[in-house]
Amino acid sequence: MSEKEKDYMIEAMTKDLVLLLMQRHGMDEDTALRTLYNSDTFAKLEDPKTHMYYQSSLYVYDFLKNELLTGKMQ
Repeated sequence: MSEKEKDYMIEAMTKDLVLLLMQRHGMDEDTALRTLYNSDTFAKLEDPKTHMYYQSSLYVYDFLKNELLTGKMQ
């Protein structure tokens, strides 16, 4: 997979995760973006070793939701 393809997958996942944060947590767009970009989940999503960008948006959202509830990623 090329770097461009990986970046596209991460961007698409980011869009989905921001929408989920807005819908399920009542966040505005800026807050949702800040929340995602500052999360450990996003750091793992960007880490090519984890291949997390291959997972579904809802699967990754579960990690993010847990991180928001507990303060840590599992």
